[in-house]
Amino acid sequence: MSRREGSLEDPQADSSISPLPHLEAKIHQTHSLARLLTKYAEQLLQEYVQHQGDPFGLPGFSPPRLPVAGLSAPAPGHAGLPAAERLQLDAGALSLLPPLLDVVRRHQAELNPRALRLLRRLEDAARQARALGAAVEAVLAALGAETRGPRPEPAVAAAAAAATDAGVFPAKVLGLRVCGLYREWVSRTEGDLGQLVPGGPA
Repeated sequence: MSRREGSLEDPQADSSISPLPHLEAKIHQTHSLARLLTKYAEQLLQEYVQHQGDPFGLPGFSPPRLPVAGLSAPAPGHAGLPAAERLQLDAGALSLLPPLLDVVRRHQAELNPRALRLLRRLEDAARQARALGAAVEAVLAALGAETRGPRPEPAVAAAAAAATDAGVFPAKVLGLRVCGLYREWVSRTEGDLGQLVPGGPA
């Protein structure tokens, strides 16, 4: 048996081994992913607005803030919560976004079938939200914090799909809201992880 194999069988064979470098690497990697997705989320929102026609995108247009089933923007007091609780909220929101983004993509496929880049961005966003949510859950597990388990995605998707049946304009507004929430939660996740990165903001 090699010395390397022996150290794996006996965790105390080398007392200098620490889980901290692994945790720091996981946090740094997840933060980098969140930072990249924040940029993509902004591009998605701009692309979405471009394909909705007037009055979307017009100066001064303020769409009604339709409620989104099971999901709201980060609360004003979010930044003051303990780190683990903030990440739990981030992971929960990220788990709800994929079915919502899927509903928006299906509706846009009917309204704008030639907007292939928008449809691709929406599909990518759903997949990326799942990936970031899983990475945040992994950070929580590494921190020894409790995760909140699976969320009722089918119920969220059903509620969003019902909202799109109310008409074209409400469905467009719902899509705008979902894209906006995606940007807000990915950006919030980036900020929360940034506070855990060594050398990051306190």
